[in-house]
This record gives sequence, C-alpha cells and structure tokens, in this order.
Amino acid sequence: MTRTVYVNGSYLPETEATVSIFDRGFLMADGVYEVTSVLGGKLIDFGGHAARLERSLSELDMASPVTMAALLEIHRELVRLNNIDEGLIYLQITRGNPGDRDFAFPDPQKTPSTIVLFTQAKPGLADSPAAKKGLRVISIDDIRWGRRDIKTVQLLYPSMGKMMAKKAGVDDAWFVEDGKVTEGTSNNAYIVKGGKIITRDLSSDILHGITRAAVLRFAREAQMEVEERAFTVAEAQGADEAYITSASAFVLPVVEIDGVALGCGTPGPVATRLREIYLDESRKAAV
Repeated sequence: MTRTVYVNGSYLPETEATVSIFDRGFLMADGVYEVTSVLGGKLIDFGGHAARLERSLSELDMASPVTMAALLEIHRELVRLNNIDEGLIYLQITRGNPGDRDFAFPDPQKTPSTIVLFTQAKPGLADSPAAKKGLRVISIDDIRWGRRDIKTVQLLYPSMGKMMAKKAGVDDAWFVEDGKVTEGTSNNAYIVKGGKIITRDLSSDILHGITRAAVLRFAREAQMEVEERAFTVAEAQGADEAYITSASAFVLPVVEIDGVALGCGTPGPVATRLREIYLDESRKAAV
C-alpha cells in the first residue's frame, strides 16, 4: 500500500512527494527532526517531542512552519490515513529552499521552512524480541559535533557507529568521550549497580531524551535511586545490568559491553520492570 505523507501543507502519496534539490536539509544537513511512537493508534509523549522540537528550532534560529497544535493534528491525520496501530511518525523541518546553494542562512521572511512527515508501520513494536534477550554493544570514540542536545539531521557518524556494531556482530555502539560514555548511537545509556540507576547528566554532550525523562521520572516514583553522572566503560562492564532508552525502543536491556557479559548475561530486573512501567504509563497518557 502506498503511504500518505505530508509535505509543506499537503497530504500526498509518497510517490508524488518531492523536496527541492536546493533545500538546505539536503545540501547542509540544516534541519531538525523528531520521531514519535504510536501504540494502539495513539501518540506516545507527543508533548515532550513538541517541546524538544521547539527548543531545537530555537537553538538553530529556525522558524517553525506550523504551530504545535497544528502539528498534533497532522500527526493524528497521518495515523488515520495510514491506519497505523503500532509504528512511528518521522518529522523533519529544514531551513528551506533559498533557490541556490550558499553557506549563509537565507532570510526567513523570504525562504519558508520545509516540513515533511511520514509514517512507518511497525507491528509488534511494543513486543520487541530484544526486550527478552537483551542487546550487545561495543564502545567507539565519540567524534560528533559539540551540540548533541540539538536533534539535528546530522546523523552520519551515528550511522557509521551502527555499521561498526554490525561489522562487529553486535547490536549497537556506545559513544565514549574523555574516557566516559556519552550515549548510544540513537539512544541514552544507563547502568545499574547495587540497585542504583546511573546515567549521564544533561548537557550539550548528549541528547535530552524524551523517553529518558519519562523513564527517570517513573523510576523515582517507583522509589528507585537515580544518580545522574558520567561513567566509564569499565564501570559499565562491572555493573549488575545496563539498558538504553529511546522513543522507538522504549527501554531495552544491554547484556554485553565490548565482549564482557553483565551480571548473568541476561536482561536484569530493573530494566525489565522499567520497560513494563514505561509502556503501561505511556499507553495511559497517549493522545
């Protein structure tokens, strides 16, 4: 079935959707994005994603072509038109098409932003086999630019990290900078030691994960101890368990880091419980 997508105010068959070759998202990676999960035909944590989108746009001095209320209705209409029960909605806003290539930003009064949204059907999204067997990760050097808190479309190195992991025969990679883990290629990273959850504190070094915020809130409400600080790979290898969070993966346990099994080498109780809580609470609050 041909998907219906959204491009600059119009709902179109994906085969008819186009963006100019002069769009700065294509030429300069001058754009931001968000991915919102859909469970039971409803949007998970849309408010958090909308707030982060507004922040990303503000940090890049980029105009939004729609209000957040209008954006919610576009998301809902795409869910309806594409009959999405479980899946994802990808949103991208760029600085637009100035009509030619130039390093200088175009005048926003003359060059409107480009906005694109599309759906991805993911049956079984909430029942991932990885939740039962866990992920194996490797560590790689973090050589990304210094504003990882802005959710830009500059994803080449994270993509390379995914391929490094694939070549190594594992599931993903964790970035390491100055001897400390920053985050995963497309997720936030955590370890658990003595019942305490440890994850890097918020800064420009990591993405301010929407799922991260929700999971930490649920953990604290469940009387789990949380410490926000950096940790080393060696500390992670000596942890009782580990896990990652993201909008599309929710909470997934990590059972091996650089070939070293964590605990018994199986998903731990903290990650397992947090996944259950997150899915349950998120479904209740979905819009």
